[in-house]
Parts: sequence; C-alpha cells; structure tokens
Amino acid sequence: MQAYQEVTRWSVTTPNHIYLLDGNKMHAYIPVGKAPVYFKKPITIDLRGRKFEILKSNPFAKVKEDSSLIKITGSKGQIYTVNTIDKSCSCPGYTFRGKCKHVLSI
Repeated sequence: MQAYQEVTRWSVTTPNHIYLLDGNKMHAYIPVGKAPVYFKKPITIDLRGRKFEILKSNPFAKVKEDSSLIKITGSKGQIYTVNTIDKSCSCPGYTFRGKCKHVLSI
C-alpha cells in the first residue's frame, strides 16, 4: 500500500485529499484539514481522469495513540474513533454527513 496526494485540477473548487491505495482499492483517506478515515473493507476507487503523486512519507504510518482520540462503541457494537480536538469520527454517519451522534456526545 502506498500513500498518494491527489493533484487533479478540477473545474470547480474541489479539495484534493490524501489516499492510502493498493492498486485501485482505497483503504483510507485523509480529508483536507481532518483526521484519517479508515475503512473496514477496502473500497474500489475510479482513478480515471484523476492525477496522483506518491508521497515520500506515509502520513498513515504516523498515526499513533493520542489523548485527543477516544474509542466509542456504536449502537450495534462497532468501535469508532472520535477526535475530540477536530470533532471528527470514524463512523459511516460522519463520513457521509460530516456529523454524528458520537461527536455530539462528547
């Protein structure tokens, strides 16, 4: 797996994120200005029309235990990581909507 910075020039103002890819399988990504988001199972990403540069240092490897990260058990037993500083969560709700009950509970 390798970390890539997207460098695609979009016609609209769309931020380019950092991705952890294995071929066309995405295992995680770092949204601009937020904490890394990890997937339980890798998802297929369409690379057509997009440009990437390999990062020399892997920002995913530097993720370590931090006092601002807390583990929360979801309603169905899943364990999510909530960052208390930037108010982000690794749950699907936060990934898709940008807010969730886990962040609201802290």
